[in-house]
Amino acid sequence: MPKMKTHKGAKGRVKVTARGKVVAYRTGKRHLNYKKSGKVIRLKGKKFVLFKGDARRFRVLLPYDWR
Repeated sequence: MPKMKTHKGAKGRVKVTARGKVVAYRTGKRHLNYKKSGKVIRLKGKKFVLFKGDARRFRVLLPYDWR
């Protein structure tokens, strides 16, 4: 049986913590920030934990990052 391949797009977008949680950055911070408030821009710079259903989807895409 050949090795499974890691989905490169998913690898760049999410990270699996030591306890197995899937963490991602919020979207919408790259450009067009002049119309957004500073509070919104600061919020978008933080990470957040994905919901259970979305995290389950990433298990298929990241086969070797799960403990």
